[in-house]
Amino acid sequence: MHQHPGDAPPTVAHVAGREPAAPAVPRSTPLRRTLRRFAGERGAATAEYAVATMAAVGFAGLLVVILRGDEVRGILTDLVRNALTVG
Repeated sequence: MHQHPGDAPPTVAHVAGREPAAPAVPRSTPLRRTLRRFAGERGAATAEYAVATMAAVGFAGLLVVILRGDEVRGILTDLVRNALTVG
């Protein structure tokens, strides 16, 4: 085993031929809490936007199909005429 300047001195794990354990990091640092909070959430906002967009497109398509009917068109026309009539 060669040691370079600036390297830490060998540990028992090094001498035994094993990888040394990761250095101890404080369990509750602000960075760790933030990373833990967002772990597994990558892309969640994008997926939510995609689902909401698809729902809006489906709803718009349904409205187009409903509003193309003559009966609905007549009801809406009567509603607008009654609303604009003064008297």
